[in-house]
Parts: sequence; C-alpha cells; structure tokens
Amino acid sequence: MKKIMTIMLAAVVFLSAFMVIPPQTADAAQFNIDFKTTSKSIYFENLDTGNVVYEKDSAARRFPASTTKIMTYIITAENVSDFNNTYVTVKGSVLHQLDGTGSSLAGLEENETLSIYQLLCCLMIPSGNDAALILADHIGGGDVSKFVDMMNKKAQELGCENTHFANPHGLNDPNHYTTVSDMAKITKYALTLPEFAEISNTVTSDCLGEDRYLITTNLMIDENRGGEYYYPYASGIKTGSTGNDSGYCLVSTASKDGYTYLCIAYGAPYEDEKGDNYDNGAMIDSANLYQWAFSNLAIKRILDKNSLVKEINLNYAWNKDKIQLAPAEGFSTIMPDNVSIESIDKIYDVPESIDTPVKAGDKVGTVTLTYANQELAKIDLIASESVDRSELLTAIDGLKTIATSSWFIIAVIIIAVLMLTYFIVVAVYNKRKQSRRPVKKYRKF
Repeated sequence: MKKIMTIMLAAVVFLSAFMVIPPQTADAAQFNIDFKTTSKSIYFENLDTGNVVYEKDSAARRFPASTTKIMTYIITAENVSDFNNTYVTVKGSVLHQLDGTGSSLAGLEENETLSIYQLLCCLMIPSGNDAALILADHIGGGDVSKFVDMMNKKAQELGCENTHFANPHGLNDPNHYTTVSDMAKITKYALTLPEFAEISNTVTSDCLGEDRYLITTNLMIDENRGGEYYYPYASGIKTGSTGNDSGYCLVSTASKDGYTYLCIAYGAPYEDEKGDNYDNGAMIDSANLYQWAFSNLAIKRILDKNSLVKEINLNYAWNKDKIQLAPAEGFSTIMPDNVSIESIDKIYDVPESIDTPVKAGDKVGTVTLTYANQELAKIDLIASESVDRSELLTAIDGLKTIATSSWFIIAVIIIAVLMLTYFIVVAVYNKRKQSRRPVKKYRKF
C-alpha cells in the first residue's frame, strides 16, 4: 500500500511542476495645383505648421548657384559675435581669384576696410561673389577651403542628405550641389540668425556710402524695378543663376493674412537655343504658388491637446471599467479651405484594454491622421487620468485564469483519474485481503 501511495504522490508533484513551467501567452499632405511650373525642382512649405504642401522632384541634386550664399551667411554669423564692430581688410589676392569668371560683384575695393555687417549686405543684396570670398578668407583664417569645410559640416548638422559645397559663392563645380529640400533646412535655420531676414529683404542699401548703392537682384521684392515679377507679399531671400547649368534659382518667403510660406525653386529654363533669355520661371512659379496657397489653403485644427478621443476597457480597477484616451499634443494642418475637418480619417492603434495601475500621461497607443490616402501625422494617445489597481480583483482574476487554464484542467482530470484509480486499487486490495482471512469453525454441541 505504501508503494502505491508513493507512486501517486510522485505523479502529482510531477504534474504540478509542469503547471508552472509554461509561460502565460497573451491572447504632410500635398495638394494638386491648377497651373504648370517650369522650375525643375520645387519645395513649398507652410512655415506656420511645417506642412510641405507641394513638392516637385525635391530630392534631385541641383546646382544652387548664388543661393549658396545663404550657407555662407550662416557660417559667418556663427563665427562673428559683433557684426558692426568686427572689421576686415579686403585682400587684392582674394579678389583676383574671380578674374575671368563673369561673377556678380558688389564692387569691393582692394585694401578697403569694411565691417562684417557691410560685407554681409554685399553678399546678400547684390549677390557679391567678392564679398563671399572675403568673408570665407577671413573666417577660414586665410584659407577659403577651411571655410568650405565648415559649410559642409554645418550642412550635415542640419540634416542635409544630398548637399556638398565646393566654394562659398556658388559658381558651378561638379562637387557643388544641393536639393531644394536640403536648401529648405538651410534657409529655415538661417532665418533664426541675427539680421538675416532684414538683410536678405533689403532692396537698396547705402552701407558702403551714397555713391556705392547696393541694389537687390531679387525683382520679387523690388517694386520699382520688379515689373511683372514684383510680388507685394514676398520677403527676400536669395536669387541665383549660372546660366543654363543651374537655370534660374530662387529662395523666397511670402506672408499674407497671418500665413507664411517658404518656396525653393531651382532649375527654371534660362536661355534658348538662340541665346535669348527666358522669363525668370523661378520667380513666376514662386509667385503663382504663393497666390494659389493664399487663395485656397487654410490652417485647420484637427486635434486639441488633452481632448478625449477614444475609450478603452480597464482591467483590475474597483468600480471602473473604462478609461478615456487623449492626444499627447494638438495638431493643426494646412488643408483646402473648402474641405471639412470631418474629411480627416483617424486610424486608431490601441489595445482593447489595459491593466491598472495607470498614470495620467502614460502612452497607451497612437492615432494616425490621413487625408486623401496621405498620412498627415501620427499622434501618441495617453491616459487622461490615473487609476490604482484593485488587489482583490487582481487576485480573483488570477484564480479565474488558473482555474480556466488548459494546464489546470488537464491536471485536475489527471488527479481525478489518479484518485479514482487509487480508490479502485484500495477497494480491490481490501477485497482480496478479506478473501484471504481464515474461516472460523464453530463446534456443535
């Protein structure tokens, strides 16, 4: 009998061990424009929201021509703390590097001494290649190549993926290129620097004296000389062209009715087969895009921060079985003015339920906002409140889980079979034992 009990006890321990071993298993919208553009590459962004509302071949490498000078301004501004009281003497040896290049010049004179502010005006307003080299020579400690290295390092820091500079002025070079999307990153950074917006939007300047006026090359901001190119809402920033190699290039911004846009247009046709110049398509494209945006697009609020947008089940909370989710941040976007925000599709990626404890602000899931099959944004969804765990409900649920698990049911069945087997064996054993008892004989009197 002891042997039978020992075998059965070992079987129960063996099954119990296997019950705890297995782990439990838990079951930037773009819009169509209604006109043609001639620029090869275009990048058009609403600066109020960061939405890119139109792109055309924006990742293609292009010659940036004199829009290069935006980076030249950046490197200068980051290395000179006082524009007005830092002076540079113009070196003739540096000026002569431009001999025979047909460069646009600011008319700097050998051995004259100018402030950094004056040189930056000469760089940006008349697009002086001479000013670019003088600044690069000064900041580079007499070595223009060091300055160019600084330009390329800064481009990498700004996240430019297809940009490489070979000089500070923009004359063509096989190793001198960028994209309109990279130039957007460069320009947005430049707009945060001292004096950049003001200088790049200056039409005329007498900073070199009344007999040496600096006049902008940007006809979009010149009401007197701009003619058909003049656009009253435009501000700066930089023109560029090296003939047919680069085509017409333009970096500009425009503001109207509280909206501001940035437009980079590269590679508009420059000269036909007869040598006649085309109209400046970069300026025409930019003005048309601005007019289209101001007339047709509007900023619309899609989500408010902490507004309740989704409800999911809550586990192990006393007297509470639901919790509300809210966006971790608000979201606004540029959309056609005649489109309702109800046209925005919301795709939720959230669990059916979450376990307590939960803290207000915990990330629970996400909501993806789409319009016309284009993803606008993916926003984190967070718990709107804190909820403590009920230990009693947790224990009850744990017991329920154990009681309904397949391993537990199998173990109970096996134990029941073993117990039944035990009782049968005991019954048989007792019966046999009784059958082997000697029969008492009684005497007859």
